[in-house]
Amino acid sequence: MTSPGTALPSAIGTFQCLVLDCPDVMRLARFYQRLLGGEINRPDAQWAVGDAWATLHDASGAPVLAFQGVADHRPPVWGAPEQQFHIDVRVADLDVAQEAVLALGARRLDDDGGDRSWRIYADPAGHPFCLVRH
Repeated sequence: MTSPGTALPSAIGTFQCLVLDCPDVMRLARFYQRLLGGEINRPDAQWAVGDAWATLHDASGAPVLAFQGVADHRPPVWGAPEQQFHIDVRVADLDVAQEAVLALGARRLDDDGGDRSWRIYADPAGHPFCLVRH
């Protein structure tokens, strides 16, 4: 057993991508492209893009964000016990970023009423993400 923060001697693999299930891969890819930047479906031998699969490559070399079409997609419910993860997006100005993501089709999931450094939203397919002021 290793202690927290201690690296294992070798890893089984490396992080390749985060895949979001959704009903419309291009709609969600365009949403995240406007939110994060990057190139949709950049030619890459690792990925076979099509009607049910799209990718978003970040210019920084970050892992790929991928979108998989699922006909019976059920979006997660924020705060429900079965919700497993969400995405944090660092922004300079919460108000400006909020206006932009709402215009892209996001919806606000909380109304904190305070001055905390993050706000919670759902993307057009219902996946939760936070805008976090840095």
